[in-house]
Amino acid sequence: MTLRVKIIGAGVAGLTTAYEFARAGCRVELIERREGPGLGCSYLAGGMIAPWCEAESAEPLVVDLGVESLRYWTGTVPVAETHGSLVIAPSRDRPELTRFARRTREYERIGAAAIAALEPDLEGRFDEALYFPREAHLDPRAATAALAARLDAMDNVSLRYGVEADLREKDADWIVDCRGFDARKTLPALRGVKGEMLVLYTREVELTRPIRLIHPRNPVYIVPRGDGRFMIGATMIENDEAGRITARAMLELLGAAYAVHPAFAEAEIIETGAGVRPAFADNLPRIGVNDNMITLNGLYRHGFLLAPALARRVVDVALHGASLAEELDANRSQRQEA
Repeated sequence: MTLRVKIIGAGVAGLTTAYEFARAGCRVELIERREGPGLGCSYLAGGMIAPWCEAESAEPLVVDLGVESLRYWTGTVPVAETHGSLVIAPSRDRPELTRFARRTREYERIGAAAIAALEPDLEGRFDEALYFPREAHLDPRAATAALAARLDAMDNVSLRYGVEADLREKDADWIVDCRGFDARKTLPALRGVKGEMLVLYTREVELTRPIRLIHPRNPVYIVPRGDGRFMIGATMIENDEAGRITARAMLELLGAAYAVHPAFAEAEIIETGAGVRPAFADNLPRIGVNDNMITLNGLYRHGFLLAPALARRVVDVALHGASLAEELDANRSQRQEA
């Protein structure tokens, strides 16, 4: 008998989970209260698939899951560009670059000539950098659109947008809650982390790969989106109200972009945004199982980095009764806290 699976939420977590269940032969219904896929915090994501860079501040589990997801975005759903990542710092902050290097791996420490070879527009601007050649980046909006298009083309998938799901309806063999911060009423341990970003447009700067500018207080990344567009992000504020970008964040993000290249001073600001990312106390995701309900949440700022790997684990739990790593098991965490 074909299993029926209902997925609630069409962000990157819901889309990847729906795709994994559909590929496994299940009949999938994906429900999203917004008018289309990827319109929640996924819409404002940076899209860096950079597991080894994340080792600077994230747990080893995040790195391992990120490496798995990197293969997904470059193979299974090949929407990522594999040009690596470049981590730089002004001369006065070079100790921060050394600290970053101590906490990460899979990089090459390069000098000014190699920086210029990778990014000609940075010639003469930085003396030293860390180059992570195996990392990638993607356009989050294009990625969610590509996933939704694949699902829409599958005979065993139904997509329903602009619909409020009723969690009391047990009309499927499995129900998977991927609502992100919208699930805070049913997941009281969930907290919001506000991230602010902006998009600049300029033809005066060309970059091929994400640039991370290391700063002891406000590290910032610049992600090329093509056609002269650059995403600049992102702050991390303990706040559960999306609202608008603050003046402080605008100044800091623009200042960082200017520090990377002065031509950004003449760029047009074509978009600003502030979204709330769901996180638990340790900033690690959780998968919870209660009867036929599975919750997948707490991806923090690692949505695109973690979602494919977590989606596979949700499917393994539902279809094969697989056990979860201790850090991912929401049921075990709740027992320990009690």
